Amino acid sequence: MIRFENITKILGGKTVLDQISFEVNEGETFVIVGLSGAGKSVTLKHMIRLMRPDSGTVFIDGEPITHLERFALQTVRMKFGVLFQSAALLQWMSVKDNIALPLREHTDRGEEEIDQLVGEKLHMLNLSDAGDKFPSDLSGGMQKRVGLARAIIMNPKIVLYDEPTSGLDPVTSRRIDGLIVDMRKELGITSVVVTHDLHSALSIGTRIMLLHEGRIVENAPPEEFIRSKDKTVQSFLESQYITKKGNWETGLSYE
Repeated sequence: MIRFENITKILGGKTVLDQISFEVNEGETFVIVGLSGAGKSVTLKHMIRLMRPDSGTVFIDGEPITHLERFALQTVRMKFGVLFQSAALLQWMSVKDNIALPLREHTDRGEEEIDQLVGEKLHMLNLSDAGDKFPSDLSGGMQKRVGLARAIIMNPKIVLYDEPTSGLDPVTSRRIDGLIVDMRKELGITSVVVTHDLHSALSIGTRIMLLHEGRIVENAPPEEFIRSKDKTVQSFLESQYITKKGNWETGLSYE
């Protein structure tokens, strides 16, 4: 579904991505982890061509997108929904209007149908009582849920999550993790998640890729990732107090 072939990106004289190659398969939750500056968000931006690689090719559903013209690129981007780190809600719009925005901008659906679709997403994400509120009235966790509702309102095939649990308390973070898993189970959505939170990655990911200094150090299912013998992987695990003795793939998983 998503394929990177030898992608290199240099920013400010620094090689942020260094000939990385990987695939994201349909229906999986692919989690990208790494230290700050490792190239996680840059990788995400290449998937919807907010950035172009200096070399290499990005494929979406088998189609190279690196040099697509504006109209063709817009067609590809319609396959994606994006949940930004800050939720990126428009503060002067109600929750309902924030969620409805993509439908009004990109479709010719009538207001009655839009209201129905928005209502369905509000119900799905436990936000039925929040439709007439404004973002400033909501907690951080609720804002993330509204952002997720907006991200899936067009029924995308793929949802990109940029630090979805950043700034949230542990309980709310785990609720967001549960919602990501639900999106895959109930809607069949393919998810790509960028996160610093390895607890989250091990709980929700079908595969975890660790980036370090622009290169892929590990790319494996959680149960293999946690047992990796690579020193960089083990250092990353230990920094968050995770060891091979944990029961991540059973006791703390949302599966």
